[in-house]
Amino acid sequence: MSGKPPLLRSGEPSPPKPSQKRSIEKRARLLEAGRRIFGQKGYEAASIEEIAGRAGTAAGAFYQYFASKRQFLIVLMNELLEKLASLNLRPSGAGGIYEFLAAVFRADMEYWGVVRAWQEAALSDPGLARMERRIEAWTDARVLGVFQLLAQQPGVRNDYDLPAFAHMMNRHFWSLLARGPRLSRAEMDREIRLAADVIYHYLFR
Repeated sequence: MSGKPPLLRSGEPSPPKPSQKRSIEKRARLLEAGRRIFGQKGYEAASIEEIAGRAGTAAGAFYQYFASKRQFLIVLMNELLEKLASLNLRPSGAGGIYEFLAAVFRADMEYWGVVRAWQEAALSDPGLARMERRIEAWTDARVLGVFQLLAQQPGVRNDYDLPAFAHMMNRHFWSLLARGPRLSRAEMDREIRLAADVIYHYLFR
């Protein structure tokens, strides 16, 4: 169920990754600034100048590490996919669905703004839309794997369409991640509890 995530490429020449500590740190600050500003403003309203300013560097320095804002977004999405690939997707059982989902969403918290920006950008960028379909297929398979593990628990129903349900919940999870920057902690917790209830009642009642 681990599976390698799809590798997303921008098609633009990539500046070489820095090897010196100072440059590595500057690139990391730019990525951190991008995660925050995309969460606050989305993709179109976020500017390279603002991202660079938040990172404490000049706008021209941005292009030492990234060819464009689009490539920058793809780098951030690749980071998120690698993080998703490293998650332990083995729920403790039917009674632990909420705790499992809460742990997954906490792990992704710093990338909620990236998802928001990605979904916005994919609406007008056919290349990103194609990548989004590849991502969805990969995460569909991972969600299905989780549900298949849960379906091995005692008391499970036998009248469900697990692939269709996994696809539906996967789309809901991505929507929830994109809305994450605009939700309070209490609102996000409520959304996660609702999702856990839906999963439990679909599989077990």
